Amino acid sequence: MTTPAEGEFVEPPSHGVGPWEGAPPAGSHWDPELLRDGDRRNVADRYRYWIHDAIVADLDARRHGFHIAIENWQHDFNIGSVVRTANAFLAREVHIVGNKRWNRRGAMVTDRYQHIRHHATVEGFAAWAADAGLAVVGIDNLPGSVPLETYELPRECVLVFGQESVGLSDAVREVADATLAIAQYGSTRSINAGAAAAIAMHTWVRQHGDIARGHQD
Repeated sequence: MTTPAEGEFVEPPSHGVGPWEGAPPAGSHWDPELLRDGDRRNVADRYRYWIHDAIVADLDARRHGFHIAIENWQHDFNIGSVVRTANAFLAREVHIVGNKRWNRRGAMVTDRYQHIRHHATVEGFAAWAADAGLAVVGIDNLPGSVPLETYELPRECVLVFGQESVGLSDAVREVADATLAIAQYGSTRSINAGAAAAIAMHTWVRQHGDIARGHQD
């Protein structure tokens, strides 16, 4: 038995389904080994027994118009959960701005199905977004921020989140086309980046997504 690498998530053996019963189905998207041994991956039921590349290709055909970016100057532990949520809401790409390395444990292997791009600097990220024709929308509770709840998000955009403790950097604030704040009512100054990202992505889906499709198996 091999020992998992540091930060690697190992799926519990109770997940998934056992070997395929009966004659194996025909089609190039089926994985012969999974059909034989069972599929314990953290995937939706409709992708059971599919090969990895076929799953990614199917997701690519349906990805939404929004991207997610998160600054990673201090190895933010929330990045894994952001990636997992981006996969759930079918973001087109996740962008890591700053340090390339991040803790993958919270992603629960969803990073295998989510396109992830690295930008060493905010300037490089901003240039990429401009070339791609994407509006840069910062999410942070800053003075002058516009309420997310009343803002019409662009269909083609990149939602940017800062570090847990310091929020968006000044460099991102300068390049953002808009900065939006999430309504809060309690005593805490902020919510973590993983929760903020989930709220913002769900807001995009409520405005632009196919809601009925999102509730299909």
